[in-house]
Amino acid sequence: MFKALRNGLLVLLAALPLLATAAPSAHEIIQKTTDQLLSDLKANKEQYRSDPSAFYDSLNRILGPVVDADGISRSIMTVKYSRKATPEQMARFQENFKRSLIQFYGNALLEYDNQNIRVLPAKQGDPERTSVGMEVTGRSGTIYPVSYTMVNVNGQWMLRNVIINGINIGKLFRDQFADAMQKNGNDLDKTINGWADVVAKAKQSEEAKQAAGNE
Repeated sequence: MFKALRNGLLVLLAALPLLATAAPSAHEIIQKTTDQLLSDLKANKEQYRSDPSAFYDSLNRILGPVVDADGISRSIMTVKYSRKATPEQMARFQENFKRSLIQFYGNALLEYDNQNIRVLPAKQGDPERTSVGMEVTGRSGTIYPVSYTMVNVNGQWMLRNVIINGINIGKLFRDQFADAMQKNGNDLDKTINGWADVVAKAKQSEEAKQAAGNE
């Protein structure tokens, strides 16, 4: 009995360093990233209003490491187009996509005015894919749900998609990409280079729909 207990303690002690250095959970990553974003915004909001490029650089520094740019880019392109893309085209689209996502997300953040933002308790989920919920309370008291789709990439949880108040950003971008390819005569370079304009128009369209729905 004592031998079994001793062996059990030895196994536990051997595992402690592994437990101490375990990768953060998906929930912990969203909570930490949210805290960093809001802290940075609170300290530099006035500067960012007059210098948007500094704001986007800061967002890229905070969000960049947790966004699965490659996975999202391939999902938006779909296999139909990504398998035809060269490594250079994929890299360029990833960069353009990340910039457009940060601008899409950043413009909304600049309107943040100490509203209540709560990351919901973690859920037991798939070890390779899970979702993390958030609630944002607007000035009028309306609660807007946000859901982050997280995937396990080489042992690290990374952001693959966002659903904001029912708007599936991944699906929205995927539909916009397919539409742009059709309008551009399946010219991949032209679609990649014009991606920022595509996202801007999509954002305006969704905002118009939401405004009409609130009337």
